[in-house]
Amino acid sequence: MNTRRLFTLVLACAAVTPLVFAQSLEAPKGRTVLSVSGKIGATNKGALAVFDMAMLEKLPQHSFTTRTPWYDKPVKFTGPLLSDVLALVKSSGTTLSAVAINDYKINIPIEDIGKHGVLMARLIDDKPIPVRSKGPLFVVYPFDNAAELRTSVYYERSIWQLKALDLQ
Repeated sequence: MNTRRLFTLVLACAAVTPLVFAQSLEAPKGRTVLSVSGKIGATNKGALAVFDMAMLEKLPQHSFTTRTPWYDKPVKFTGPLLSDVLALVKSSGTTLSAVAINDYKINIPIEDIGKHGVLMARLIDDKPIPVRSKGPLFVVYPFDNAAELRTSVYYERSIWQLKALDLQ
């Protein structure tokens, strides 16, 4: 291949590369319930990935029933896996900073998310979670799956009234 043709090919690849890595998500049609920022590769509002509830409902839904310190009986939680949400935004980083509506903030190690099957619950006992009842989104661990999860470390990482995630 001659040098000029190789140079043209390299330029063509360089022009397409940003499009491959900076893919966009669909835009939300309803009220934004979650924004994701930081080390992400897919956005739909500037440098953010924002979601309405319908977008989160389109992701594969998972459920588990577990006891928690906040309810007097086991509760069924349903929603997408947090790992699916992070995969959709093409996340990278080692820590997820989660922020609640009241600005409570907690850091969650990325390794927790896949290891424990952490949910971003949008339903409790098959019903949407009102804001006054820890909703509309609740990051929750399957506490009954392992004794190590039934500690203050993991209870504190189970943030309710989630509004934002920042990958660091």
